[in-house]
Amino acid sequence: MITGSKELIRDINSNLVLETIINSGPISRAMISKKLGLTKATISAIVQDLMDKKLVIEIGSDDTSMGRKPILLSFQKDAGYAISIDLGVNMIYGLRTNLAGEIHTKKHIKTPKTAGNIIQIITEFIKSLIEEHSDTTYGLVGIALGIHGVVNNNKIIFTPYFDLSGIELKKELEDSFKVPTYLENEANLSVLGEKTFMYDYPNIVNISIHSGVGLGIVIDHSLYTGFSGHAGEFGHTIIEINGRKCPCGNCGCLEQYVSERALVQEFAQMKGLENTDFDYLSSSYQNGDQDALTIFNKFIKYMAICVNNVLNTYNPDIVVINSSFITCYPELIKSIEKNLTSHMNNFFRIVPSGLKGNSVLLGGVYVVIKNFLGINILNLKRKNE
Repeated sequence: MITGSKELIRDINSNLVLETIINSGPISRAMISKKLGLTKATISAIVQDLMDKKLVIEIGSDDTSMGRKPILLSFQKDAGYAISIDLGVNMIYGLRTNLAGEIHTKKHIKTPKTAGNIIQIITEFIKSLIEEHSDTTYGLVGIALGIHGVVNNNKIIFTPYFDLSGIELKKELEDSFKVPTYLENEANLSVLGEKTFMYDYPNIVNISIHSGVGLGIVIDHSLYTGFSGHAGEFGHTIIEINGRKCPCGNCGCLEQYVSERALVQEFAQMKGLENTDFDYLSSSYQNGDQDALTIFNKFIKYMAICVNNVLNTYNPDIVVINSSFITCYPELIKSIEKNLTSHMNNFFRIVPSGLKGNSVLLGGVYVVIKNFLGINILNLKRKNE
């Protein structure tokens, strides 16, 4: 039983009512009362307060055949907007959505070669996203940044392929835009995006494969980050003794063999090129190029090892793979499953990312909206990409 001051209980109940309207709306006051076990008078008072705050609106009557038709309530999703940034090694992606996570604007720019002026670049990038918004009650309610490295308590601890050490992104952006700013590991945001918008399971592992390999881990509906934010750095588990050197200081780390960066780099070497990109690897694979086939087979081999270790370690309800390889060729999942030979893992579900290139960005949107509204659970269905 929840005990405390009347103000605290009122706030808790208000959050529960708003959460119910967002996740179950359109919904009547009577149905909210039934769902939450609160009196109709309490619900009416809370709803009126939410309407005064421009967070809830009445949208008409329910279609019932008996008695007075109840008025339906809906979340005012356009009361404000969120901005989310995916700060990748090669590209920076930005997204602006309303408070229901519906995409209004998506942009991208190239990541600079060094991080010396990264704050100025991100600030101008965010301003370009803000400039395109229409007037809203609350305006910009928060900013989230997905970092390809270790983050703890909104501080960047380690970024292996784009050095952001010593850069106070949170403080600088909050000073510039006067709204809360949240920094989080990109794989963590990715799993939050998948759970909120696509796969609503209590236990999810999201394998994020880009410049490195990370795990986003949800246990009993909550993000698990470990003692100091290092949980999920699966790319730095060692699979080859005395193998390839890794920026983390070890040798033979998984991400030196299965990350998109490593595999594209290996393909370039096979072709005698200084560098190339995934698009060239993909087109070569479609044309039956033997070197490209070799690279894809390596991806399948090491992904099977990765998935096997994930299944044995976490035993999740579902494993989501977020990778250009799987996005472009979802049939590769069948090949990965065929390479899983353990008799202990006879029940599992492996799926491609349902959000594709937007999972990190929408995970950031989730973090912003959840903190702005002060609610615990958001279940937002994907309406646009």
